Amino acid sequence: MLSFNNTEVSFSGKTNKDLNRSYWLFKMVSNPTFVSIGKSLTTFAIKMHLPIKGLIKATIFKQFCGGETIDECTKAINELGKYNVGTILDYSVEGKETEKDFDACCTETTETVNKAKNDKHIPFCVFKVTGLARFDLLEKVSSKIALTADEHLEYERVKNRVNAICKAAHAAGVPIFIDAEESWIQEAIDMLANNMMELYNKEKAIVYNTYQLYRKDRLSYLKHSFELAQKSNYFLGAKLVRGAYMEKERKRAEENNYPSPIQDTKENTDIDYDAAIEFCAENISRIAICAGTHNENSSMKLAELMQKKNISADNKHIYFSQLLGMSDHISFNLANAHYNVAKYVPYGPVNEVLPYLIRRAQENTSVKGQTGRELSLIIKEKERRRKSN
Repeated sequence: MLSFNNTEVSFSGKTNKDLNRSYWLFKMVSNPTFVSIGKSLTTFAIKMHLPIKGLIKATIFKQFCGGETIDECTKAINELGKYNVGTILDYSVEGKETEKDFDACCTETTETVNKAKNDKHIPFCVFKVTGLARFDLLEKVSSKIALTADEHLEYERVKNRVNAICKAAHAAGVPIFIDAEESWIQEAIDMLANNMMELYNKEKAIVYNTYQLYRKDRLSYLKHSFELAQKSNYFLGAKLVRGAYMEKERKRAEENNYPSPIQDTKENTDIDYDAAIEFCAENISRIAICAGTHNENSSMKLAELMQKKNISADNKHIYFSQLLGMSDHISFNLANAHYNVAKYVPYGPVNEVLPYLIRRAQENTSVKGQTGRELSLIIKEKERRRKSN
């Protein structure tokens, strides 16, 4: 019987020292004031080249990242693999704007594919299109504003980078996720994803687009994507998430006086997310999905749907996924029950992945109940270990 309350299984990969570090870290990020001050001080210290890298690397970086390089991630990959939890290598460097940086990101992502090709513990790779293209260019393409001659050439280079990664993934037989981003650049990303799926998903799902169900229009877009796949005879790869840019989306909509694309309530998001996994389960022979969620109810719903429809726990068309350092009670208990599970494992130089780490800290502060749930499970496991000694 699947349960997310078995802390012995949840934290089987953590030593007492790991558990204590997680406890104090989640205690700190449960305080919004601490997170706010910490963000400012850390950003300032990095800019001033103050020697705090070691402190960051030993605390929040160790909790949420696999290492600074692909090779440094090997230890985390193998540790997760011991418990049948896969790794999704995620090069989490952000905010770059030069052609040199975009080419470097393309090369690095291709290296993750090469690593995955020879490692059974890495079932997927992932990239963000903003790692390969200027944000403003993607916004212009999404808005259907005519590009200049130079921008046309620039966008061709973007398409070539995306194709190079997906082609390498196809050749290696390694599925790859294209992450979703802000709504005002998403149309360009969707077009690229659909083109890549049509090219490389003829035999099986290699390229996956990402559907943010906190958007009011994404359930219908998921269904539209499936129609396109059926029409052109390819498999749909769908990573289902709730979404990561809610405050930014609502603020921009208000400032620019257009209706917010974000669901009015969390309940509406949950309804659409669960409807999306149900739709995919109904069409599982032609859709491969990764349910990227920290929501216990949605994870349990998908597991129950699989049982109800006699879909085996290890069916390669269905994966569950959570972020490294979070929701181990979901990941490890699912893996222990033989479901396919993979953790997003971000990596990159400490100062370069700082924006990602700050978002994780803010997310744990703002997501209702997230930190409280993590802390209560850690306390429960600490108590269980104390009693068993």
